[in-house]
Amino acid sequence: MNLQNIISEIEKVDPEVHNRFSSRRNAMKMFAGLTGKIALAASPLVLSSMFNKAYGQTPAEVNAVLNFALTLEYLEAEFYTNIVGSPGFLTASAAAQAALTKIRDDENKHVAFLKTVLGGAAVAKPTFDFTGGKGSGTGPFAGYLASYPVQLAMAQTFEDTGVRAYKGQAPNLQSNKTVLTAALNIHSVEARHASHIRQMRRALGVAVPVSEMPLKPWITLNYSGIEYAPAQSNINLSYAGEEVATQAGVNIMGLGGAFNTAKAASEAFDEPLSMAQILTIVNPFIV
Repeated sequence: MNLQNIISEIEKVDPEVHNRFSSRRNAMKMFAGLTGKIALAASPLVLSSMFNKAYGQTPAEVNAVLNFALTLEYLEAEFYTNIVGSPGFLTASAAAQAALTKIRDDENKHVAFLKTVLGGAAVAKPTFDFTGGKGSGTGPFAGYLASYPVQLAMAQTFEDTGVRAYKGQAPNLQSNKTVLTAALNIHSVEARHASHIRQMRRALGVAVPVSEMPLKPWITLNYSGIEYAPAQSNINLSYAGEEVATQAGVNIMGLGGAFNTAKAASEAFDEPLSMAQILTIVNPFIV
């Protein structure tokens, strides 16, 4: 077990993690003081103690939110792991393959980070069926491994949904500012993923609605830019409510001249989704 490597990996999603310990040097001294078989046996317990001190004993509601996030990260990590190297993936450009591989790696780091914070409270990874058939393997996305455009469409939906999910759960983490900050760091990475996937789809000539305007890096109204009849109703659930033009009780259309159309107003903010809404969206993919 290499503690320095573990902390370095966690810093990628929580840059302030080393400040949460008394110091990185003290952390290293703690492990240096453990020798031989004692160190090998005790290191998991010491590591757990260190993270409990760094992140605090999270109450049940915070653990519930983190496990909800972990389930979504499991889903995304396995999805990207499945498509990287698949027949559809291999038809993409080298740059696109590199981008999807990097996103896969990011999602796996998110899983590792959340499991570290949760420790023994972490939920097990569910079994997924990315055809959307709840284990039948014959759902509406049955051919996704052979189709790069379908892979990108699914990736966009998962990423856009993830961004809205983190925003929806942020208020439930306010009791633990450290965990909230870490979750928002992951949220920002998910937003970058969503933007990049959308630009990759734009490179394929995708428009929203079809033939109206090029797909943008952000959501416009409640347009998904995904015309996929076999699963259209489920895809639409990921974008429902994004068309609102009211923020904090204020209609922002025309506010200062900056948001003079409904499209511009809707593009300025991502709207949160509740846990129940998210579970409805991802349920077809969980066996």
